[in-house]
Amino acid sequence: MQMVRSTSIPLTGKRIAIMLEREYQELEVWYPYYRLLEAAAQVVRVAPERDKVYPSKLGYPCPADVSVMEVAGSDFDAVVVPGGWAPDYMRRSEPMIRFIAQCAEAGIVLGAICHGGWMLCCTDALRGKRATSFVAIKHDMINAGAEWVDEECVVDGNVITSRTPDDLPAFCKAIIEKLS
Repeated sequence: MQMVRSTSIPLTGKRIAIMLEREYQELEVWYPYYRLLEAAAQVVRVAPERDKVYPSKLGYPCPADVSVMEVAGSDFDAVVVPGGWAPDYMRRSEPMIRFIAQCAEAGIVLGAICHGGWMLCCTDALRGKRATSFVAIKHDMINAGAEWVDEECVVDGNVITSRTPDDLPAFCKAIIEKLS
């Protein structure tokens, strides 16, 4: 029996932003970064400052590709907001909030994992949607209008959410399927 391999690459031509700030959760940045590159997407790390190196919770360095001031939400097909403490720093920055609001207004795929949901809480993106997150921000998600559920990965329209690094395979698979 001969094995037939697909030559199509699912995310060719897709541009995806990964939001970045200090004290990010390592796996929640690097796993989607490499998984989405593997699927042929152009992945751009968006942070407050271009070329700055942001340390993770454990000090692992990650360089920003662009400043949030250089891009708009409509420049992308999807955005990924990782967890860790990074979203707490992101939501203190008006340009970072403006960017995620632009992403929501543009109707692109909004992916948030763990504490990443905090950034979606800064917009109307969760209103009327089913969503999940790390349990510590459950009430923030509810107060932002979400029907919070404790599930590995929740897809509701353009909003894709997951709880913890253990959920990354389902989270990335859902993003790729939504964009394919």
